Amino acid sequence: MKLSARIAATAAALVLAGLTATACAPQTSDTGAKGDEKTGTLRVWLFQEVGNKPKEKVVDAAVADFGKTHKGTKVEIEYIPVETRAQRVKAAFNDPKSAPDLIEYGNTDTAGYVKDGGLADVSAEFGAWADAKDTDPTAKQSVTVDGRIYGAPLFVGVRALYYRTDIFADLGIAAPKSQAELISTAKKIHREKPGLYGLAVGGAYTYGAMPFIWANGGELADAGGGSYRAAINSEKARKGIAAYTSLFGDDNCPAAKCAAMGGNATVTAFASGKAAMAIGGDFSHAAVEAGTVKGKYAVVPLPGVAANSVAPAFAGGNNIGVLKSSGHRTLAVDLMKSLTGKRTQAKMFDAMGFLPTYTDVRAAAAKREPFVEPFVRTLGAGAKFVPASPAWGQIDSSLTLPTMFQEIVSGRKNVADASDDAAKKMDAAFADVG
Repeated sequence: MKLSARIAATAAALVLAGLTATACAPQTSDTGAKGDEKTGTLRVWLFQEVGNKPKEKVVDAAVADFGKTHKGTKVEIEYIPVETRAQRVKAAFNDPKSAPDLIEYGNTDTAGYVKDGGLADVSAEFGAWADAKDTDPTAKQSVTVDGRIYGAPLFVGVRALYYRTDIFADLGIAAPKSQAELISTAKKIHREKPGLYGLAVGGAYTYGAMPFIWANGGELADAGGGSYRAAINSEKARKGIAAYTSLFGDDNCPAAKCAAMGGNATVTAFASGKAAMAIGGDFSHAAVEAGTVKGKYAVVPLPGVAANSVAPAFAGGNNIGVLKSSGHRTLAVDLMKSLTGKRTQAKMFDAMGFLPTYTDVRAAAAKREPFVEPFVRTLGAGAKFVPASPAWGQIDSSLTLPTMFQEIVSGRKNVADASDDAAKKMDAAFADVG
């Protein structure tokens, strides 16, 4: 899930290309709506951003447009903290009378929310919507479970390689074009300039590590038989794990300092001038611009194993969905379209820097803002998504993958043993929801 500067947050193609989520069949729910009122008040929960005013302005404009064609309706927007979303959304699913009609949610939450019976299936409406035909396939996949659509993508986010142009010029080196060159370049920089991390990496930076696994042909999990089975301990995945963890040590980013770092910490290290390279998102641009490296950096796609290839990136992002319990389904779907349509996404990019999920709108944004280009190129090369299973939330929150990386970089376990242990934990989680 990518939640603006949070993705971290916290947004996509399946781990197995071409497959939709098959996890376990969504649970049935007795919280379904009993009617479809065509007037009244619509309640919407959206995420509170660090700087929320620009977002509010765009949302207010979308609501005003909706109001012009939906007389007799009122829209109440509430901005909720992302940190408490899990509790609030769960409570809303269990108490339809107090639940909103629409919610913003992270794309890694989709499968879990569907299993809980909370989101309405809007496949028919999405399929008939003119804007939807230009939706990026990776973004569309993020609202897809078992071949059905449960919302509309709001924005997408990916990561690429930020690097210091002044440092590279001083050392007479160019941006790396392969994964091996990335690793050797990082170590060369640290050797020549010991005060800098060559490439800032984090043992808790799951989404920064995933491209190394995918670039080596590995997967997080394989789908089949109506569920998933961990693949993190396959030979190809282990090659990617070994490549990523090789960047921890006194020759680049000391484990004592870097093992506990997450994505925000690695970007902060770069923005503050402590690292020559970092894997950051399009959503990291503002933070880097506000740092000491402003005017002294550039961005390129994170390289893959083959020269001049692009490593698959995690496609994060947020969606907006209609709750199954909404008594205003038709109105709620129309409002969902207004909040996520092309016009709104173009404005949201200008206001917040969120990448549009429509290919044509995103291309236009890239022309207006050159910094977007490497991220658009990364998406075009083929982004990936986490297993579309409700188990992913448990796997993520229990820090299964960060624990694996940290065990390796600390020397407590080798790659084979640590990945085997992680696979066991993942399989237990998949079995719990199966």
